[in-house]
Amino acid sequence: MSIVKFNVLTVPEDARATLEERFAGRAGLVENQPGFEEFQLLRPVEGTDRYLVYTRWRDEESFQNWLKSDAFRRGHAQAAEGRSEGSAPAGHGHGHGHGHGGPAAASSELWGFEVVEHVSAQG
Repeated sequence: MSIVKFNVLTVPEDARATLEERFAGRAGLVENQPGFEEFQLLRPVEGTDRYLVYTRWRDEESFQNWLKSDAFRRGHAQAAEGRSEGSAPAGHGHGHGHGHGGPAAASSELWGFEVVEHVSAQG
């Protein structure tokens, strides 16, 4: 049974572009991790400043292995330095770095769920 992790990032409006650019520049690291199934970066549109970083994994062990991986460390180090270079968040990167360095997100928390039911479009 798959598991889903949401990294919930509180991002000030003036740091949104920075966060999104950093995630876009880090594509590739999480996609190659064993057990990875899906990633989405969700931008808030109604009454909140919280981005959701959604990842789906085959199991908890796959997610934990990602957290311990060199790819995860590289992606977070790049983000903390305020530069991009093929990575995660996509996986659970926090889009660190406001402006030229430092965190774009003011805070973050991790939510985990088991997938009980999943329906996809046919076609």
